[in-house]
Amino acid sequence: MKQPLSVLIVEDEPLIAMMLEDFIDALGHVVAGTVDNVSAALDHVDTVPFDMAILDVHLRGGEASWAVADALADRGKAFVVATGGMIDPPPARHADCPTLPKPFTLDRVESALESMRAD
Repeated sequence: MKQPLSVLIVEDEPLIAMMLEDFIDALGHVVAGTVDNVSAALDHVDTVPFDMAILDVHLRGGEASWAVADALADRGKAFVVATGGMIDPPPARHADCPTLPKPFTLDRVESALESMRAD
């Protein structure tokens, strides 16, 4: 059996965040934290140990989460960008990052997590 992963969730919609938490738990992994804004996410990136992150692109109030993607990339942390459809193209640095399309399904979340697994 593969080692459980610890996953940071950056998602501003509470019901979607809870669904992701349930999916991660059902898949035998651990939620390292759930945050809903860039500031809290950056704090978690610096202070909370985790294996990978699910990162919503557009957060409440029009806040884009690319600064979090930059921080994750700088620290060598795997992440997937969750989106219902990007309106603006991603920054060049993240143009090829993996995506997890909304609406989420258990199979899509499992596939995204397994594709980022380092071991």
